[in-house]
Amino acid sequence: QVELVESGGGSVQAGGSLRLSCAASGYTYRYYYMGWFRQAPGKEREGVASIYTGAGGSTYYADSVKGRFTISRDNAKNTLYLQMNSLKPEDTAMYYCAAGGWAGYRLNAEQYSLWGQGTQVTVSS
Repeated sequence: QVELVESGGGSVQAGGSLRLSCAASGYTYRYYYMGWFRQAPGKEREGVASIYTGAGGSTYYADSVKGRFTISRDNAKNTLYLQMNSLKPEDTAMYYCAAGGWAGYRLNAEQYSLWGQGTQVTVSS
C-alpha cells in the first residue's frame, strides 16, 4: 500500500521561501497525477499545483500561486516537491500531498484518492 509523507513545512515571514517534500513509500505509477492541496482554518481544501506523472510531466497551478510556486518530481527518489517563493500571509494553511487519476490536472480534490497527513505552513506579515 502506498503512503505519502509530507515534510518541509514551517514558519516564515512574508516574502520568504519554503520547499515542501512528499515521499511516497511505494509505487505511484498507477496514479496519473500528483498534486499539492492546502486548507486554511474555516476554508475548503483547494488545489495548489499538480504534475502529470508520465512523460513530459505537465504542470498545472492555481491562479493564486502562479509565478511563485513550482511543483516538481524526482522519480528516482519517488518524491514530489513544492517550491514556494514570495510567500504571503494568505498562503498560511495545512499543505497536503495527494495522488490522483486522469482528471487530476483540474486540481479538484475529488479527483485524488490518496492523501498524506499534511504539513503546516505559516506565513507572518
